[in-house]
Amino acid sequence: MKIFHTADWHLGKLVQGVSMTEDQQYVIEQFIEEIRTEKPDVVIIAGDLYDRSVPPTDAIQLLNKTFKQILIDEKTPIVAIAGNHDSATRLNFGSDLMKASGLHIVGHLESYFEPVIMHDEYGEVHFYLVPFAEPSIVRNIFGDESITTHEGAMARIIEEIKLTVDPEKRNIIVGHAFVTKDGMPEQNTSDSERKLTIGGTECIDSALFEPFCYTALGHLHQAHFVANEKIQYAGSPLKYSESEVTHKKGFLIVDLKEDGSVAVEKKLLTPIRDMRIVTGLLDDILQHDKNDDYVFVKLQDESFVKGAAELVRTVYPNALHIERTVVYEKLEQQADTLNRVQMNDSELFELFYTEMTGKPLSEETKAIYTDILQQLIDNERELQEVL
Repeated sequence: MKIFHTADWHLGKLVQGVSMTEDQQYVIEQFIEEIRTEKPDVVIIAGDLYDRSVPPTDAIQLLNKTFKQILIDEKTPIVAIAGNHDSATRLNFGSDLMKASGLHIVGHLESYFEPVIMHDEYGEVHFYLVPFAEPSIVRNIFGDESITTHEGAMARIIEEIKLTVDPEKRNIIVGHAFVTKDGMPEQNTSDSERKLTIGGTECIDSALFEPFCYTALGHLHQAHFVANEKIQYAGSPLKYSESEVTHKKGFLIVDLKEDGSVAVEKKLLTPIRDMRIVTGLLDDILQHDKNDDYVFVKLQDESFVKGAAELVRTVYPNALHIERTVVYEKLEQQADTLNRVQMNDSELFELFYTEMTGKPLSEETKAIYTDILQQLIDNERELQEVL
């Protein structure tokens, strides 16, 4: 069975206030052309179809047009799940009706996991669709108060799937989560990925997915495998932040064989505009040929230059951000700034508390802060669902 695995489209995305819809349409057209040429048996979209729970009209129209081309024009079924950026309710609406057209989309997590069954020349392939869900939601669904982390939630979900899974079939799971080797924190993230939780409990051990022939993941924007080739992130089809400028964007072509083994090939997509970093003195940058790429400009001029942004945009009209780096700053200050940028919310609060009070943050106070911050995040997501 030939499978196209993609994820994290983030339709409706704004980068530094600039709409990415035109750029997204450009690479999606390439993706559809690959479907036309390669004729896959199924397309997997592993979450974050939209960038926010209430997407703009042009994003909705683009997804509608894309689904029509894949399902109706190319007669290729789709299996898709909601990610943490999506509205589970909106994606779930009409999902039962759309199955007849070949669209199998799951927004809400359910207590029973019925696989989507597809066939190739070797028999059945079972797809288990696991949309993103907070640990609190999984805890309520299964009435299990011990579930407090994303790893605990996924462990319970897979435990439920294993109750009905047929080990004689080829089984694939589709998820949207932060999966790492041994469940240990990793830096394989980007600035455009919204954290799933507070306090470092979002990582999930890749060993949990051992029962499946292939694990199709979304959430992390850089394509890579975790532990082995059977567990893959497709990555996003476009660069969405400064931290992604070195990424090679595209999708995965997965060849699922008769014995359940897989061969994975990465297919690159060409953006209408690249995204990169430009560094140098302003006078030197102004000598560059005019270029429409999205750029983050880092000026090395030691003194302030009036009208620098306007001057830079005469060469780079799509400059997303322009900053002046002070090259004579002390190395210690640079290191401190870098460390603060890399800190999460809890670490920043702990540093702030220590600097303001001169005392270390107690574990009790830290736990209270983390709990309150997590409640605020959960409440915000619930409010988005209502809206």
